Amino acid sequence: MDINFSDDFLVKGKFSIKKSSTAYKGKLTKEEGEKLLILEKVKLRELQERLYSDGSQSLLVVLQAMDAAGKDSMIEHVFGGVNPQGCNVISFKTPSSREYSHDFLWRHYLALPQKGMIGIFNRSHYESVLVCKVHPEYNLNEKTWKSLKDFDENFWNNRYESIRNFEKHLTDNGTTIVKIFLHVSKDEQKKRLLDRINEQEKNWKFSAADLPERALFDKYMDCYETAINETSKDSAPWFVLPADDKWFARVAAIQIIIDALEKMKLKYPKLSEEDKEGLKEAKKQLENEK
Repeated sequence: MDINFSDDFLVKGKFSIKKSSTAYKGKLTKEEGEKLLILEKVKLRELQERLYSDGSQSLLVVLQAMDAAGKDSMIEHVFGGVNPQGCNVISFKTPSSREYSHDFLWRHYLALPQKGMIGIFNRSHYESVLVCKVHPEYNLNEKTWKSLKDFDENFWNNRYESIRNFEKHLTDNGTTIVKIFLHVSKDEQKKRLLDRINEQEKNWKFSAADLPERALFDKYMDCYETAINETSKDSAPWFVLPADDKWFARVAAIQIIIDALEKMKLKYPKLSEEDKEGLKEAKKQLENEK
């Protein structure tokens, strides 16, 4: 099945969130997609092993989305087959008082994947230009600013610039960044939130705080559109995936991640002649054991 979605959902030029569909309208069926996902997971594991053994580069996958868009289940289904020793998932919650005592990028630096590893940010440094833009009062916790008047256009432009510089620094130093926005419709979000209430085994997923945030859905969409336009660069591009169909978003995401790993041109380490001779001796010794 020769399908690749990397180019289809790459943000190119001016991005409009209203013109970006939340539903998959292609010819791939759900059954075909689920079979394809199984095959791609095998490929992803092999590439992850090569990344780990090569040890010269790392991959950072940034997942952003509204509540109930499927971030957690995507991580489970896309990365469920990789070696956990070579993969770290970091879920960023509300910053602690210690984290607020540093700049907004500090805690994200600490969570970056080391060479040879895949790092997954479930939410990320982008919360500082998303939730903190919808709720600018949260920025006052950093204590650098004293008034809501401080959060003017110049403030946000500086934040976008900080993010661009942060990501450029990472890519210049061996980290490939893949940023994925799971674009879910307001109607689909409503359906999934109701599922969390109606299905007892999903009750734990529902938070009363989800509803006030849902009321700000359109405001969040404006913030996403601006953030994506300000920070989607060749070195750290954004991919906007239609996420009303979870099965499709997973297939598209794994192919984008595989494509990024393949572009790294990873290689298994080559043994020196001395090491090869050592292997021959070890083989001989093992075969001669009684």
